[in-house]
Amino acid sequence: MAQHFRWLINAFAVLVASLASCLPAHAQELRIESWRSDDRDIWTNIILPAFAAHQPRIKVRFTPTAPTEYNASLNARLAGGTAGDLITCRPFDAALGLYKQGHLIALNDLAGLEHFSAVARSAWSTDDGTVTFCLPMASVIHGFIYNKEAFEELGLKVPATEDAFFQVLEALKKDGGYTPMAMGTSDQWEAATMGFQNVGPNHWRGEEGRRALISGAAKLTDQPYVATLRHLARWGAYLGRGFKAQSYADSQTLFSLGRAAIYPAGSWDIATFRAQAPFEMGAFRPPLPQGAQDCHISDHTDIGIGVNPASPNVEAARTFLQWMTTPEFATLFANALPGFFPLSSHRIGLEDPLAQEFISWRASCKSTIRNAYQILSRGIPNLDAEIWNVSAQVINGTLSPEDAAARLQAGLAKWYGPQQK
Repeated sequence: MAQHFRWLINAFAVLVASLASCLPAHAQELRIESWRSDDRDIWTNIILPAFAAHQPRIKVRFTPTAPTEYNASLNARLAGGTAGDLITCRPFDAALGLYKQGHLIALNDLAGLEHFSAVARSAWSTDDGTVTFCLPMASVIHGFIYNKEAFEELGLKVPATEDAFFQVLEALKKDGGYTPMAMGTSDQWEAATMGFQNVGPNHWRGEEGRRALISGAAKLTDQPYVATLRHLARWGAYLGRGFKAQSYADSQTLFSLGRAAIYPAGSWDIATFRAQAPFEMGAFRPPLPQGAQDCHISDHTDIGIGVNPASPNVEAARTFLQWMTTPEFATLFANALPGFFPLSSHRIGLEDPLAQEFISWRASCKSTIRNAYQILSRGIPNLDAEIWNVSAQVINGTLSPEDAAARLQAGLAKWYGPQQK
């Protein structure tokens, strides 16, 4: 009798275990840390519902912090053990520091990471490239936005070469109806970002030249850098009256009001001009120097996302990142935020024709990133800050291209070993 009773108990236990295994897993909730507070509605209403359709048992909340407060607030939450499961990553040293402190897990074995090139991963990988710790999410691309109506009015063609570029600027200046190009040097960063880092990659051959600076095989006094600065020195004649006191916001207004024909751009400006400019716009890629055979674009890594190892839901977080490697996410994100381009190799269609023009350049040009952002701005003087200053001075005509290149090289050689050889 006792033996039969024990058999019933064991059978009941097996039945309970079997039934339990058939029940749905307990729902998990993930929280995303981000500085992109302007994107809250996009994540809440578009991106996260799309993920939920695939994984209804994983709930995800987007919880941004104001951009200026993000780094300090995130570090405090990480130290206190209250940070979210998913960490939105700034590029290069900010994220690398988090990884070295143990706040991001390695993602080398993440399914789907193979869709991201070494250039795409470079902002969120160790210096030697062996470990990737954030999934690349989006980049911004540099080029030129132009007023199609102004070009049609004056019979101007989109320039493909530097010679043709300056011919267009000269024609606009001679006509006098438009400021040829809307950019100021008051804030300095535009001169570097939309100037030096925009046209320069065609001179130093993108990644080839960028990596040569890191290894010490090339110097900033070499011909490609002097040629880039000589190109910028010619811009001052076409930026209109008062450009030295003109801010970034001033330049945006000048172009969106239709008073300037060309705008040296980061693709993030697309949304602004879509909201403000009443005329049809087009875009053209950085012009090729004389004799150049292939083109290079600044396709600069801007935002990534990683997993907090202290999360109780690491596997669910990895599931979310794996979905972010798909064409579905790439298409949703790119169309919700025109001008911020997914970094995966998936070919996607964009609804905004201006954004589609920018991203189309990837098919014919080689992508690179801003050459001072990885490794080369860790010392004093900071190379990126120096490029800001000398680019503005060159455009202003207060520093020669040759002296500017010498200053950049001397500053880098003060602290960076490979450039001291």
